[in-house]
Parts: sequence; structure tokens; C-alpha cells
Amino acid sequence: MLKLLFIGDIVGRPGRDFVNERVARLRVELGLDFVIANAENAAAGSGINGTIARSLLGAGIDALTLGDHVWDQRGWETEITQIERVCRPANLPASNPGWDHLIIESRGFRVAVFTVLGRQYLNLKSDCPFLCADRMIAQLKGQADAIIVEIHAEATSEKQALGWYLDGRVTAVIGTHTHVPTADACVLPKGTAFICDVGMTGPYASVLGREVEPVIGRFRDGMPRRFEVAKDDVRLSGALIEIGAAMARAEKIELLTVRK
Repeated sequence: MLKLLFIGDIVGRPGRDFVNERVARLRVELGLDFVIANAENAAAGSGINGTIARSLLGAGIDALTLGDHVWDQRGWETEITQIERVCRPANLPASNPGWDHLIIESRGFRVAVFTVLGRQYLNLKSDCPFLCADRMIAQLKGQADAIIVEIHAEATSEKQALGWYLDGRVTAVIGTHTHVPTADACVLPKGTAFICDVGMTGPYASVLGREVEPVIGRFRDGMPRRFEVAKDDVRLSGALIEIGAAMARAEKIELLTVRK
């Protein structure tokens, strides 16, 4: 049995600091073979840069994924090509820089991971996540023993549909982006682990990781405001998946919450 932890969206300095403090210890305490994390909100809540990416990888994360804020930080389009264990969403145009998947290995077992962006309510130019997943699975055949698909999307219906679509073809379909952990973690009938959203790693005394009052003000009067990253009630949220090495099927998935 192998154990994989998928950490939900790391938000700002509070999320980064907590990852730096706890991930190495969690690897030992939980006997983790693989740690993957979405880091698209790691730089001040929007995007990532090279310094932050290298710090998170040095803290014990094996692979970093990204989402719709992938290009928010200036210069990242150049830096991403210099860091091997970071991938951008696979269904962005092929002209976008960076890797569209990653393969990590532990105990002779290879895990591939790629991200697809949802197309409901997201404005980034992206291909159909279903067709992209088909293409990536065909491309990865023979290169990996297990495949983890992250769907970074707004709509729970789109996430659930992809989970059922890929059941039995990949080891897990993990939802991210909405920052609120969901209570639907399960192993689907053909052996694919699924959860709509693993939540965020950052400050939960907030609105999706941002200071509360400016967000309330924006909802009330519609005027623009700066949404600074909040600071309190920092938690790590993720999905802990147990994988049967012989068949590369998910045996178990559960939501993991670690508090300070």
C-alpha cells in the first residue's frame, strides 16, 4: 500500500509557512510516499514565483500544480521552464510555457499528475477538460503506474462528471479551486478516488483566504477593494489517498485537516 497526500490550494504566506513547518513531519507521521500540492495562490494569494516554488519543493512537496492564476505573477512564464517539478494546467493552449504533467517516483512506483481547468465560470482560455484528460491518459500509458487528475474548477457538477467519466481509468480525480473542503470523499465503483474539493491550506478565519471586511464591502456596494490575505486559524487541508500498488487502484480516500 502506498500513501499519497494531495494538499489543497496554498494561500499566501500563512499557507506557505504552515507547509514549511509541517509537511516534512507529516511525511514521517503518516508514512507518506508522495506529496502533491496546488500552489497557484501561494504568492500573496494570486499566482506563484520561482523563489516560492523552490521553497515549497524544499519543504517536502514532490510536485506542484497550478490553476487559473498560473500567470498572475510577472516573470513566472519564464521561471516555470526552469523548475522541473511544477506543471501548469494541461488544457491550456500548447503554446503556453511549462510542463503539462509530472511523473514522480517512490519505492519503484511511478505516479503521474496533471491538472485540467474547468470551463464553467472560469474565463481562462482552455480546451475541453474531458477530451484533454483522454489525451493525457493515452499519452501517459506505459509511463506511470498511477495517474492523479486534478480538476481545478468552480462547478461541482463539472467535477463530479469528470470523476465518473474517468472512473476506472485513473487512480484519483481531485477537485480544487473553491477553497472549501467538501464532505464527499469516496472511492467510485471502478476504483477511482474522488473528492469535489480538498479545501485550501491557509487562513480559515477569512472569506476563501482573504480578509473578511473588504469582501463583505464589495458584496454590499460593488466598489473595488484590495483583498489582502488573512492571517488567523491557519490549517492544512488535503486528501489522503491509499493506493494498492498491485492494481494501482485507490483503496481509500479521506479528507485530512491539520490545525496549528
